[in-house]
Amino acid sequence: MMGKDYYKILGVPRGAKEDEIKKGYRKMALKYHPDKNKSYGSEEKFKEIAEAYDVLSDPKKKAVYDKYGEDGLKGGAYGPSASNVRGGQNFHYTFSGNPHETFRMFFGDENPFESFFSTGGGGRLGGHRSNPSFFHSYGGHGGLDMDVDDDPLTHFMGGGNMFRGHPGMGMEGRHQQKKHDPPIIKDLPISLEDVFKGTTKKLKIVRKVLNQDGHTVRDEEKILTINIKPGWKAGTKITFPKEGDQTPRNIAADIVFVIQDKPHPLFTREGSDLKFKAKISLRDALCGSSTVLIPTIDGRKVPLPLTDIIKPESTKRIQGEGLPLPKQPSKRGILIVQFAVTFPDALSQSVRKTLLEILPK
Repeated sequence: MMGKDYYKILGVPRGAKEDEIKKGYRKMALKYHPDKNKSYGSEEKFKEIAEAYDVLSDPKKKAVYDKYGEDGLKGGAYGPSASNVRGGQNFHYTFSGNPHETFRMFFGDENPFESFFSTGGGGRLGGHRSNPSFFHSYGGHGGLDMDVDDDPLTHFMGGGNMFRGHPGMGMEGRHQQKKHDPPIIKDLPISLEDVFKGTTKKLKIVRKVLNQDGHTVRDEEKILTINIKPGWKAGTKITFPKEGDQTPRNIAADIVFVIQDKPHPLFTREGSDLKFKAKISLRDALCGSSTVLIPTIDGRKVPLPLTDIIKPESTKRIQGEGLPLPKQPSKRGILIVQFAVTFPDALSQSVRKTLLEILPK
């Protein structure tokens, strides 16, 4: 028999059964995967392993190969005789598959190393996915240093075909559903002026995106645009679905921005109302014979006459000078003016005497 020895490539005896072929592929594919094995020729070896599995796992291809070898399988010197297997039709095989896709289809969407080489946080590696590569370094090690010649997966599963009935792993088990990563929540500070007028914020993010091969990733920049509506309250959430990092084994997280009010030098916010603290003298508080200019959020000054006695921390309300109402932006809240009365640090004896005479007990 001429050509490649597919049984030898998978490390199994000639005439191996289905379970042995799968076990052989699993062992050799893990050993020579180019992301783990950096030695010269590992990529070509990995492709040969996929080709061998493609042939030996298919009963018709396997029958041709067992009888006529690689040349007969691929229509070589033994091609005419090989056609008898297909009822006289010409049989010509060429491996045109993607070895990485074969690997992915065999192991499913789960990381074949992840469940069996935990660093102490249970079956999965602590939920860590800052690097979606299947061969990421965990637990302070320089890499996943394991000897697949000993088939460590068999040790963990107690021997036999570990993929049979194991959810999410292999062709015979059920594919485990991808899990949706928890949302990524970021505060978005907004000035009160921007809440008053409305504005547009553009935020650049860098995330991991799956390539077309379904298992490698690249960095991608993206601009997220947020249209801030007039009057939006602190705590308003803006969600961008599935804009987080992508990996072969997850559903990307939603990115959620939460509106927060920036501190303002003049105003504090109470819903759609604004509060301003005005300082007045003791004389103005008692006599009520002056007018105070109150600033507004849009830069104007509103005159507020004082006609009554003003007690410390008392308030007056100016209608329609607050923030827009979120559901009715044409209407506005109230501007609450809270008074802080400033007292003199000292009084002369004559002033004290006069106050004693004129102020009620």
